[in-house]
Amino acid sequence: MFASVTRAALFLLLSLAAALSASGPAWAQDRGCMTAPGMWGGSARANGGSSWGLQWAPFGTVEYGWETYLPLVQKELGTLCAPGTPAFAEALARFQDRHDLPMTGQFDAATFAVFRGVWQERRPFIMARVRGEDCPEPAHQRDLGYLQLDEEHADRITRLLRFDVLHAYRAMRAAARREVPEVAADPELLQVFSGWRDPEADAARCRAEGNCDGLRRAVCSPHRTGTAVDLYVGHVEGLGVDSTSPVSRAHMSRGATYRWLVANAHRFGFVPYVFEPWHWEWVGPTAETEAYRHPTE
Repeated sequence: MFASVTRAALFLLLSLAAALSASGPAWAQDRGCMTAPGMWGGSARANGGSSWGLQWAPFGTVEYGWETYLPLVQKELGTLCAPGTPAFAEALARFQDRHDLPMTGQFDAATFAVFRGVWQERRPFIMARVRGEDCPEPAHQRDLGYLQLDEEHADRITRLLRFDVLHAYRAMRAAARREVPEVAADPELLQVFSGWRDPEADAARCRAEGNCDGLRRAVCSPHRTGTAVDLYVGHVEGLGVDSTSPVSRAHMSRGATYRWLVANAHRFGFVPYVFEPWHWEWVGPTAETEAYRHPTE
């Protein structure tokens, strides 16, 4: 038991150190984040502590802190202020009020459940399943286009996406390369390691590996539609590009690539899956994807 406690304490210390050193601008706030009404000071302190120290299990496995979800939370709240600031607490309180939650300004599991519901509602594939609709037919071969070699991650060769999704992906990747020095400098970032997946092959892989949450997920994965894409956003050495360990996902969420996606993927019609920083689903064309298709002279 002593060893277990020691490991947990060490993880907390490492998480805090990594958050302070690696998250950059998200923690180095301007003074405006500290100027919210004084009533939010206590909530700010509570959020600052829970952001790295909260012990909870939002997806069934114990996690410490909620920094992994911070980019999506900040996007939803319309603030870049850090959790330990009064402005963040005030923005969170307004969100709670809009969704009929106690207006505490403090992050907790009940508030996260509402965030999660809001994000899930933006995924048409998931909402169709919630309504009890049958799983859609897999995308037809004639509707699928091949990725170029430099668009595929070496970890896995995926090859195919639906043509309209492939176009939107290319527009998004081009924009990220223009706007994010990290992406421009590393050709691996935003490469695809999973696109369209054949449902039968997916089911066989899940049976063989036993790591895909059972056959239900494999048999009706959004990847069958050719509109879901898994993007390389970095990884922890020794762990896979889609490792779901808390350490892995926290590392991905701190990177400039993921933070850019959270802020900008909607410009190209993509929405996130909160649990997997690499997984994005296309919901339709946008002005930017059309501009990329028909650039002005």
